[in-house]
Amino acid sequence: VVRPGETLYSIAFRHDLDYHDVAAWNGLGQDYTIYPGQRLRLVPPRHAGAGARGRIRTYRHQSAPPLVQNAGSGFVKGEVPINTPPPPGMPRFSDRSWRWPTRGSVLQRFDPSHGNKGIDIGGHLGQMVVAAAPGKVVYSGNALKGYGELIIIKHNGRYLSAYGYNRNGLVHEGQWVRAGQPIAQIGEGPGRRPELHFEIRDRGIPVDPLLFLPPH
Repeated sequence: VVRPGETLYSIAFRHDLDYHDVAAWNGLGQDYTIYPGQRLRLVPPRHAGAGARGRIRTYRHQSAPPLVQNAGSGFVKGEVPINTPPPPGMPRFSDRSWRWPTRGSVLQRFDPSHGNKGIDIGGHLGQMVVAAAPGKVVYSGNALKGYGELIIIKHNGRYLSAYGYNRNGLVHEGQWVRAGQPIAQIGEGPGRRPELHFEIRDRGIPVDPLLFLPPH
């Protein structure tokens, strides 16, 4: 059941699903409109058969796959449209876009078998967090348990990045951002230490960010 403040992207993110799949299973239009109180299916319909978009979800440890160019559609959260077009001169996402979202050492590496679907980067309170690649902010809030204040950026039809444990956000849903643009400030993680939790999702599947980021 859709709760106030949730988006299609945040719901798919919570369940390690591709938002394209969730939209298809629920017959959502290309604007991905959802409303508080709406019931959404999170598994493929039985009649979908072998051709359904649903896939076996496996965490990616292998080399980073090639990237694709596809801006994708926007969506509507509640009654607030955020399907804004990119501004003039907005860089396109490419395999050379990725950059570190903040300065600091890696405190915890990618280890989904122990619950870490990204990496944790140490820093100090208030340290700047920047967009790891160009894209559109598709979620900003604290509705996802375990992430604190979370920002999700959609880079194309395939990749999302997520930034958790923020002290505060500097961007809003629907806003387009460039790689390196400030989006938040580091807050405290579960251990009461300043850190950023950073994830990259490939069609909903958590992948190891260290396979995508340049040498640190």
